[in-house]
Amino acid sequence: MELLVAYQDDPAGNNMAEFLAKSMSFQDGVFRGKNYDLVTIPTPAISADWLEERYDHDGFVFLSKHAAESGVLALTCHSTGNFSEAKFGGNDRQIAIPHPHLQKAYLQTLKENESQFSDFQITIEATHHGPTALKKPSIFIEIGTTGQQWDDVQLCSSVAAIVDSVMKKPAKEFPVAVCFGGTHYPTKFTNELLTGRHALGTVVPKHALGSIDEEMFGHILEQNNMAKSALLDWGGLGPNKQKILDFLDSTNLEVIKL
Repeated sequence: MELLVAYQDDPAGNNMAEFLAKSMSFQDGVFRGKNYDLVTIPTPAISADWLEERYDHDGFVFLSKHAAESGVLALTCHSTGNFSEAKFGGNDRQIAIPHPHLQKAYLQTLKENESQFSDFQITIEATHHGPTALKKPSIFIEIGTTGQQWDDVQLCSSVAAIVDSVMKKPAKEFPVAVCFGGTHYPTKFTNELLTGRHALGTVVPKHALGSIDEEMFGHILEQNNMAKSALLDWGGLGPNKQKILDFLDSTNLEVIKL
């Protein structure tokens, strides 16, 4: 069973959690449901590396706000991890275990219902921030981009209803790929999730490729041991293209250029 997690001082996460909790029972500090459990935690979600000390679940789904300097309205999801210094939770140079099948199911369901969110960009983000030390798969599901959206109970409830619909049925399994290149909002990888045959593990953006050495590359593969392929944003690898290709040559991963 999965555990849904919201930080008590995150307005978007709390609004989503309050909607979901209405149909759940409350026992020993946890909202219990047929398909998933739910908790509100006192520390920021990006610093919740301690969750497994208290909760024994198969995976973690973080309900969260999304902020961006651009102000572009977005509904996002992403895996977590730090390719270099941990500036926003988690540990330095540590990658969390992604949740590829759930991510694909969520983004596709969100897209199917995009008429409810006509003002929003539906996208994944590259892997970033904490927590990074959980030993079970995790994913962030986020509502952006300003307080106006975070405080919009109807919007948050509509997104939460989609989360609920996804959690009610087992996620279909797809071939899993780890991704390299592209921007923080990687269009090619988002399109692969929406219409392609792959579910996605860790997404290493172009700006982080300089931090990928042999040790970090091995760690990424270890955390993505379900992956059989590597997707490359071929035009978005920058000066580190050959380095990544050389690393991939030492693996059995199928290399696919997008």
